[in-house]
Amino acid sequence: MVYLGLYALQHRGQESTGISSSDGAQVYTHKAMGHVADVYSEETLAKLKGHASIGHTRYSTAGDSSEGNAQPIVVKCSHGTIALCHNGNLINAQDLRQELAAQGAIFQSTSDSEVILHLLARYQGGDLLDALGQSLSRIQGAFSLLLLTEDSLIGVRDPYGFRPLCLGKLNGSYAFASESCAFDLIGATYIREVEPGEIVLIRGGELQSVKALHAPRLAKCIFEHVYFSRPDSMVFGRTVQSSRDLMGRILAQENPVNADLVVPIPDSGTAASVGYAAESGIPFAFGLIRNHYVGRTFIEPKKAIRHFGVKVKLNPIRELLAGKRVILIDDSIVRGTTSRKIVKMVRAAGASEVHMRITCPPTVSPCFYGIDTPTKKELIASSHTVEEICKYIEADSLSYLSLPGLLRAVSAKGGEFCTACYTGQYPIEFADMIPDAKAGDRQLDLWEASLKE
Repeated sequence: MVYLGLYALQHRGQESTGISSSDGAQVYTHKAMGHVADVYSEETLAKLKGHASIGHTRYSTAGDSSEGNAQPIVVKCSHGTIALCHNGNLINAQDLRQELAAQGAIFQSTSDSEVILHLLARYQGGDLLDALGQSLSRIQGAFSLLLLTEDSLIGVRDPYGFRPLCLGKLNGSYAFASESCAFDLIGATYIREVEPGEIVLIRGGELQSVKALHAPRLAKCIFEHVYFSRPDSMVFGRTVQSSRDLMGRILAQENPVNADLVVPIPDSGTAASVGYAAESGIPFAFGLIRNHYVGRTFIEPKKAIRHFGVKVKLNPIRELLAGKRVILIDDSIVRGTTSRKIVKMVRAAGASEVHMRITCPPTVSPCFYGIDTPTKKELIASSHTVEEICKYIEADSLSYLSLPGLLRAVSAKGGEFCTACYTGQYPIEFADMIPDAKAGDRQLDLWEASLKE
């Protein structure tokens, strides 16, 4: 069941994957670099014995991309054998790591997640639930966790609620997943979200819930709805599809343009494009086709094919685009280089005009809570106006969804979401980690110089 569930969550991490299982007396683990389809076989799954299991697909935001950092991370301590899966990013992990190392702790990985297990092993008094509560009170940042021991399964969500975690049921047993689409695949029933700050213990078929962690506000990651989660998932109590459709509709209201065709940049722009087309009355068409057999990384020939990276993933349908005024819908612009290449591709296919519409506000600040965004100086919107970005990507016009429009699309209540990537206002203060963009470090100038080489 966990193996199948990981298939549904492959989009959340494509570097490595692992599964741990328990038969009540022992915890078994198999993990490796690569995709779910490549890492497991009938033989490896047969060795994962037991009645309880957790699994993980890794997307590194802290620590190297290496097999040593693959999860679950497994340790043996006074609380027994514990396997841990972590979604998120700890912002005080380095300080805690130095403190623990000074006390004699030996780390086996560079992952921030390992810090949690070292803290847990040090709390000797009380049961595992008490020790976990004490340990987690020392960490700061984003963490949705699953822990597996010989006799229990535990789900935890940080008190800010940055990352999603939901609870389901299958044949009388409980299940956890980052997104509800994993439940759909295995036939489990979605029950509810694990609440921010909640620790849920499953032991002997019984559920015990403790609200152990507290924060001054909620800070659910709005980018989960903009891009990261699958459209068919229920995340933060709302289907992602409905949010993205509404993003497109509001974007059409805020930023209309006379055009002939609405074209999504697949796959993240598709749901919003349907909403934009419906609201504007402009026909929708798949003018760009994505190659779904290309992963996040591939070998790119040096200087052999210009812009090979975009061309191998996207290809235009010329007869749809030729002579048309095209609206391209995408979820975000990060560095701007990919958008520039796509606009050029659509123009080369014969489009008479290319208008870019983005389903979120300009990304001006990096994320430190589990989304792998570049440094501030690499974010084109951190140091350039919309007009400058439009000129750089060579579009006829460029418009972004406003922040009030985005909050309306996700039905946000006041202060419920983290929008730091659009505002630079972080829910947890850690000023030393937020480098300011230097005035003389204008990336656009550097890119333009490199493109002339």
